[in-house]
Amino acid sequence: MPTPLTWIWQQPDWPRFRWDEARLAPLLARARLAQGKVLGAGRLLDANLTLEAVAAILVEDGLTTSAIEGERLELEAVRSSVACRLGLPTAGLPAPLRAVDGLIDVLLDATRRHDVPLTTERLFGWQAALFPTGYSGLHAIQVGALRGDEPMQVVSGSIGREKVHFIAPPREGLEGELERLLAWFNDPPAGLEGLVRAGLAHLWFVTLHPFEDGNGRLARAITDMALSQDEHQPMRLFSLSAQILRERESYYDMLEQTQRGGAEVTDWLAWFLAQVEAAATAAEQTVANTLAKARFWLRHQTTALNERQRKVLNRLLDAGPGGFEGGMNTRKYMGLTRTSRATAYRELADLVEKGCLRPTGKGGRSSGYEIVW
Repeated sequence: MPTPLTWIWQQPDWPRFRWDEARLAPLLARARLAQGKVLGAGRLLDANLTLEAVAAILVEDGLTTSAIEGERLELEAVRSSVACRLGLPTAGLPAPLRAVDGLIDVLLDATRRHDVPLTTERLFGWQAALFPTGYSGLHAIQVGALRGDEPMQVVSGSIGREKVHFIAPPREGLEGELERLLAWFNDPPAGLEGLVRAGLAHLWFVTLHPFEDGNGRLARAITDMALSQDEHQPMRLFSLSAQILRERESYYDMLEQTQRGGAEVTDWLAWFLAQVEAAATAAEQTVANTLAKARFWLRHQTTALNERQRKVLNRLLDAGPGGFEGGMNTRKYMGLTRTSRATAYRELADLVEKGCLRPTGKGGRSSGYEIVW
């Protein structure tokens, strides 16, 4: 009896993907509208503010693309790495970590150099940058090279009760499979819609799973590269990774469902286009926050503030309206500025008097304060 063709890469027509253009048309129109709105909002920013908005998106991208894989990075470490690479102030931030630097380097290389062909050597460099010590957690892994001969499986559950979610193509022939993907990516078919191409590239790379670790982060970097090529922009103004993290469960469910099917991938592309729309819509708020922050500092350009007060105000401004849970209070101020309770209380009162902060009216004696936008 023949072995059933369980996975998409086992199908005789792999990788000749098919999809229903009529079904995708309204989703594509909505994604394009949201994408156009955030790009239009970005044009309201001057060069310095654009850099601030890009930095905010890049920090979010670095945090979320790692969190999707279950790795929690320190916010301040990511901020530090982004600031170093974009030439922004780094005062008060910790020294960047090698692994975080490597991740930010990959994200920037994918977008800033989106017009440079994607090659196996470039992918090897990206994957090695994610694991500068040669370890993933406590385990030594192959870096800067394709995975070994061990079968690549995605499983969950306890020993003896494992559930196999996906089995990647065998190691034999993987070089050819990856070259076929890269040839298609670097010279896509004429008329292929840019957002559809980005969704197909993501699915194709994840299916190949060519490395021992880091495949998800690299798939999202490739997707960002495809989106930058589509927009002809070297800087991303919305984070698809942040949206995927918000929909993490459905992301993995949709990938598994698609990889267990044939080459008809309309469901996956429909899901992907919906995430592009949601990500672009969310990014409009990031751009709006950047403009609001600039207006705040313009209003307070002559206000006498010390460095501790400026640091706290910038943290609140970066979080946006309602983004700093509970507002600022004496305890949080002490933690951020490493100062005494008396100094924290006095400096917060000074910020209220100068019109920078106002009480939230919640919390009783430990009342919080929020930005006067």
